[in-house]
Amino acid sequence: MTNPRDVLMQASQGPVPENWRVFTKKRGKLSGILRGTSDDPDPLLVITPDEVIEYKDKRKPLTIVKFHDLAGITLKATARTPSGSTVTANMPARLDVWVDLAYRDGRKEKWRSTSFADDLQTIQVFIEAYGVQKALRGRY
Repeated sequence: MTNPRDVLMQASQGPVPENWRVFTKKRGKLSGILRGTSDDPDPLLVITPDEVIEYKDKRKPLTIVKFHDLAGITLKATARTPSGSTVTANMPARLDVWVDLAYRDGRKEKWRSTSFADDLQTIQVFIEAYGVQKALRGRY
């Protein structure tokens, strides 16, 4: 499927192909009311073998990353503590993880799910899907 809206519709209604990963969560009623998005469908992130498509709400455009447009990716992370001190059991760090995208046309972007930024599994699945796509197309 190449139409992103068709992919999102199939993912929201099911069933989906085995090689798709779908992430969704319920939109909070209070935050939906405060942001004016309470009538929107729930956030949805779909990772297929060819692309990543994310719907946050009707105010934001779809986020689409097509793997064949990428020249490469790099996993990035930073860790911060509230006081800037060393990480300890009593002072855990906030881990910030994303993927730097390098496009074939020279563009560079930072990717992290908008709706699922704290779900590190989305980063893992992104990297796995990109790796499979790259291996299947013979680009190392």
